[in-house]
Parts: sequence; C-alpha cells; structure tokens
Amino acid sequence: MNGLVKDAGRWRRTGVGVMAGDRIIHMAPPASRVPQLVSQLLRWLATTDAHPLIASSIFHYEFEFIHPFSDGNGRMGRLWQSLILSRWTPLFTDLPVESLVHEKQSAYYATIRASTRETDAAPFVAFILGCIQDALVRPHVSPQDTPQVARLLLAMREKMTRGELQAALQLRDRKSFSARYLQPALLAKLIEMTLPDKPNSRLQQYRLTDRGRRWLKRHR
Repeated sequence: MNGLVKDAGRWRRTGVGVMAGDRIIHMAPPASRVPQLVSQLLRWLATTDAHPLIASSIFHYEFEFIHPFSDGNGRMGRLWQSLILSRWTPLFTDLPVESLVHEKQSAYYATIRASTRETDAAPFVAFILGCIQDALVRPHVSPQDTPQVARLLLAMREKMTRGELQAALQLRDRKSFSARYLQPALLAKLIEMTLPDKPNSRLQQYRLTDRGRRWLKRHR
C-alpha cells in the first residue's frame, strides 16, 4: 500500500463516507470511535454462536459501517468474509466474495444503504447470501469439465514457458493450445503468469496457483 495512501495500515483520522460513484451512501462513525468499534466487532466475531454464513455477512456489513481506514475498506471487508468462510469450510477457499460483489456492485451498495437506513444488517445479509448461493450453483470452469485443462495441470512442473508446456503436451498448434489449454487454466486461476504485468514477455513462464496445487494433490 506504500505510495497509494499516506496512512496505509493505520486507522483513519478523519471523517469518511461510503461512496457509490460520486454519491455518498453512508457517513461512517467519527474517527475517534474507530479503535473501540473494531475491537468490539472482533470480540463479537470471536464469541458469536451465529452460523458462519450469517456471522461472516454481519461482520462484512459492520466493517463497512465502521469504515476503519481511509481507503480500501470495501476490499478489506470482502476479504474478511472470504477468510471467515474458508476457515469454516474449504468449499469457500476458491469462492472470493470480491468477485461475487463485483458482478452486482449497484445492488451491493443499495443494500448497504438499506441496512444503514433501517439500522439492521438483514438486507445486506440476505443480499450476500443470495450472491453466495448463486455462485455455488453456477456452472464454472473446472479440470473435471475440461480435460484439456486437466492434462495441462498434470504436465506442469515448477515453472514452464509456453513452448515447454506445448512440448510436454506434444501440441504444435499454438492457437489451439492457447484457446483450449492455457487461457481456460488462467481464467480458472489454476495457473498464473510469473510476469503478470508483461503478458507477452519472451521471459514469461507459468506456474501452478495454490488452487491448482490442491487439484493436483487430489488427482495424482
């Protein structure tokens, strides 16, 4: 965060609001209350007997309500919910809340506003649970559904260039390899580039992600 915001990693010291575009949809509590409110929220999370799906959603909303940092609160709140859910069950390890919200951003802000107006997290909780349910039943790319991706993962070593991968798979057609093997694996976040900021670099290599390694561990 260095260079992005001056007070990265520290509680905010000024008043802030939750923004939706150029509109303020929520004015956060005074900065002087932030440390106490965050401590109370963390204690609640550690002691609540609410179901993790409900507790994580409430935590998410309350974190956004407190808005403890000058920037990055939305991303941090969504990361916290992902963490809480993944610790409850590994099913949620590869289901980032960030991506779910990105697809329904307008509704996300609308439910924050509704919960704040009603002083009740229920609208927000219902919205987030709906997003999670949609994601769990939605078809998605997986090695089981795409045998080409499975072959790619099984051929992977520590780091490999495009040419090395094609040779390992005995594939000559670069266009077909990219469309049927490489790009689906990248989109499914099963592999990643070693130089993501330079996708066309001649030094580019590919390696397994944590998700890809978990798949290999189950299927080797």
